[in-house]
Amino acid sequence: MDARLYVIPGSHPSRTVIAMLDLKGIPYKRTDLMPVVSKGVLRAAGFGGITVPALKIDGRKLQGSREIARELDRIRPEPPLLPADPEARAAVERAEAWGDETLQPAARRVLWNALRRDRSPLASYAQGARLGVPIGLAVKTGQPLVALSARLNQATDENVRADLAALPGMLQRVDDWIAEGVLGGEQPNAADLQIAASLRLLMTLRDLREPIVARPAGALAMRFVPDYPGDAPPILPAAWLEPLRATAAA
Repeated sequence: MDARLYVIPGSHPSRTVIAMLDLKGIPYKRTDLMPVVSKGVLRAAGFGGITVPALKIDGRKLQGSREIARELDRIRPEPPLLPADPEARAAVERAEAWGDETLQPAARRVLWNALRRDRSPLASYAQGARLGVPIGLAVKTGQPLVALSARLNQATDENVRADLAALPGMLQRVDDWIAEGVLGGEQPNAADLQIAASLRLLMTLRDLREPIVARPAGALAMRFVPDYPGDAPPILPAAWLEPLRATAAA
């Protein structure tokens, strides 16, 4: 099986697909791309879209963790990423879609807003990556890429403050799915990996780490995505963090 995965270092949906490939035992080659620059590279590689993760496998070109999950289940059914039981599958797909459409962009906005304020942690997110240029040089010259990425992802102060205010409710939703058995089973499913990677990205921010790791949602993230690059010191305004800290204290 010939597989090549295109990723951006630190990308949470990319980390989701890495976990899927590892779970399936599918060997692959990895190509690391710079943010923003990745869009042109993916077009040149023949992909229809401009987002990672992008996977070439046995001649097929796939993009997005949800599309990739279904193709991996087709070509290697065991262990399954989606349950065979229709009711259980529907529940997992609802959680997966929420993780992709709601949690994932919120985590991305929070990160880019933080890096726009202080890009010194940027090198930590590229740990182990091969970008074709020295990591130190990429960080030193990375201000335009960070600014453009923040703008493209609408990581405005207003949006990110709203994301952080909504985060306690998001974490409670994940905790509830764990209690219901939708998430956190013996074998990870597509929703587990989708949600765990986004939570692990948020946990690279020290501002958010402790309130998340203390919850069932944090334990889920650490269980299914134990290793994640990146470490950002306290950056975000204290007032933005009050809803999360108040919930943690309660």
